[in-house]
Amino acid sequence: MLKTIESALNLSAEDFAALARERLRAEPPALGDVIRRPRGDHENQPSPVPIPDEKRAVPAAVLIGIVPRPAGPTVLLTQRAAALRSHSAQVAFPGGRVDAVDGSPVVTALRETEEEIGLARSHIRTLGFLDAYLTGTGYRIVPVVGLVEPPFSLTINHNEVDEAFETPLSFLLDPANHKREGIEWKGQFRTYYAMPFEGRYIWGATAGMIRNLYERLAG
Repeated sequence: MLKTIESALNLSAEDFAALARERLRAEPPALGDVIRRPRGDHENQPSPVPIPDEKRAVPAAVLIGIVPRPAGPTVLLTQRAAALRSHSAQVAFPGGRVDAVDGSPVVTALRETEEEIGLARSHIRTLGFLDAYLTGTGYRIVPVVGLVEPPFSLTINHNEVDEAFETPLSFLLDPANHKREGIEWKGQFRTYYAMPFEGRYIWGATAGMIRNLYERLAG
């Protein structure tokens, strides 16, 4: 098994899957997990920021979909619809709020992916979970990592998503591409990860979860 993230940058999709099964969570993180703290927007700030209350946050789940391609694995991302009231036009993973009938973050992530971009869940093989991610806007997101088996077709729901696209996994896992940038927000200077790639500005919670994936795989 590969032992360094540097060697992981050139992984095939199947080698990535083996490493993910070894180093990701096998089960979704529970509320109040004492082994792993929730990750989130509160981390690495120039001034201390209180950790949001997990129990009061809105539960959500997203799919970090890894697509095997001949040139190397890619990560499936979306550009949120410009007309949305919140986080409009931002780069995001497919996903959304947990419905009471879902029963698990996996069901939520697969259902939302199907609703947003028309990707059938039969193409997705779940590999594991990251730690929960708490956002400053009041969400507790469980990232579900999975392989997306091609060939597949997408049907974009333009009420929610303007488009779907893929970014090389090797770029996103390279810590040299994990920039720290900042902005004035609610009277405080707040920093966040940003990973600009070919005109796409991947930042905020999406970039933070990618950073968490890198840290998990790096061991």
